[in-house]
Amino acid sequence: MHERIILASASPRRQQLLKHIGLNFFVEPSYIDENFNHKMDFGHSVAEIAFQKAAAVAKKHEKGLVLGADTIVVLDEEVLGKPATLEAAEGMLGRLSGRWHRVFTGLALIDAATNHCLKEFEESQVKFKNLSSSEIQNYIATGEPLDKAGAYAIQGKGALFVEKIDGDYYNIVGLPLFKLNTMLIRFGIKIL
Repeated sequence: MHERIILASASPRRQQLLKHIGLNFFVEPSYIDENFNHKMDFGHSVAEIAFQKAAAVAKKHEKGLVLGADTIVVLDEEVLGKPATLEAAEGMLGRLSGRWHRVFTGLALIDAATNHCLKEFEESQVKFKNLSSSEIQNYIATGEPLDKAGAYAIQGKGALFVEKIDGDYYNIVGLPLFKLNTMLIRFGIKIL
């Protein structure tokens, strides 16, 4: 069993999910530039970004298991990042209205002592209901969309827009717990 697990992310949602499953960890964000590789498919690109986050933190430690993660929202083969402005959030939500989109989360685990690494990704699909302009405006007024990929949080008020999902709910939140657990088991870490 590793002495410690290090989460290379400042995401409060990821921290909350790890606590939810009873994993002991501490947080050390990587602050790398998240440069999406358009030559790779979406899943492998987010897995690579997750790896870069984990590697940046792992090189500062002699031991420990470092977890990196990255989540993107994809509509019409375009990555919808975190909106920089209220207008950008409004535009994204308008485009998502009434449509299916995909959410990818890349995961990477690196053993700092041996540099042994696993990289994986998960994909889920999300269908939004048709949104009225007042629903979009009222949601933006909550402030919730501004630091979220795709301008919504499924674990928050954004849940009110989600008509259907196909895939792992926790992937959409930003940390696919089933996939993470299978990776941790491969490192000899059993939560249950």
